[in-house]
Amino acid sequence: MLESRASEDQSTVRRRRECVSCQRRFTTYERVELTPLLVVKKDRSREEFDREKVRRGIARACEKRPITSEQIERLVDAVERELRSEFEREVAASEVGARVMNLLRALDGVAYVRFASVYREFRDVQTFAQEILQLLHQQGVNGSQED
Repeated sequence: MLESRASEDQSTVRRRRECVSCQRRFTTYERVELTPLLVVKKDRSREEFDREKVRRGIARACEKRPITSEQIERLVDAVERELRSEFEREVAASEVGARVMNLLRALDGVAYVRFASVYREFRDVQTFAQEILQLLHQQGVNGSQED
């Protein structure tokens, strides 16, 4: 092992390693195995919280935006940390989406609107425009963001 360090929030350990056979270097991330958190979907079915599914949704919303993979990973970490701290066993899918939207709104307005359009299932241009106007109003109140 070449190097090992804990993440800022102490939730993961990053290890740099080197293969003894081929001498190539690679990184592993280790995290504590937690009690399963079940996501309750609209149809009342349940599935285990899937970080990768959340990451894919965020990454899709962030395509062609000036957002790094590290920022996306930190956002996924923050969503999971918030959910696990507030919900013991089950969380509504709508709560997962709301957490993602809140964090995306602060990170990038365009990515937020993209995610919201899918998550909230915008049916028409007027609904889409209303969301953008609301975002612009919030940015005007909270200071402008550069997108």
